[in-house]
Amino acid sequence: MGTLIYSTIMSLDGYIADEDGNFDWAAPDEEVHTFVNELERPVGTYLFGRRMYETMVYWETAQDLAGEPDCIRDFAEMWRAADKVVYSTTVESASSARTRIERNFDPEAVRQLKAQADRSLSVGGPGLATHAFEAGLVDECHVFVTPVVVGGGTRSLPDHVRCGLELLDEHRFDSGVVFLHYRVAA
Repeated sequence: MGTLIYSTIMSLDGYIADEDGNFDWAAPDEEVHTFVNELERPVGTYLFGRRMYETMVYWETAQDLAGEPDCIRDFAEMWRAADKVVYSTTVESASSARTRIERNFDPEAVRQLKAQADRSLSVGGPGLATHAFEAGLVDECHVFVTPVVVGGGTRSLPDHVRCGLELLDEHRFDSGVVFLHYRVAA
């Protein structure tokens, strides 16, 4: 059975993007990116909402990564090799290989996907993660707290959802980013 992981990079005040939609302050440096890669390596399927998919599809089409650090090329290879499910009523067709479009988030279908999976699944984007949290599907959270306060924007974690968390691991990076790994308590 696969584990469903919500992974997010957020500001100290809990946002993934500021009020203008900017998230450049969240770009991981090489040390953080290398760490993220090791966390993402076991992921076999990504679940995305439209906006997160449109952000992440860059990794499918990035052709000239020759001058980039190894961690960037490594992540692109992992992303391309994974299956992707995009939940959207507006995306007509996939812009990446190994991708299917679903019109609605069906918690029972995701439960079946988890039950049949031999690798981890990752839910990307706070909107879709809210649905997964509400349905009790999220097993773990990987939270990267960036040392910045942005004052408002798109919240990283859902409102009106309550669940207990058990801290499994934490790691501090030279940049001041802090990684927190939680298991969702049953």
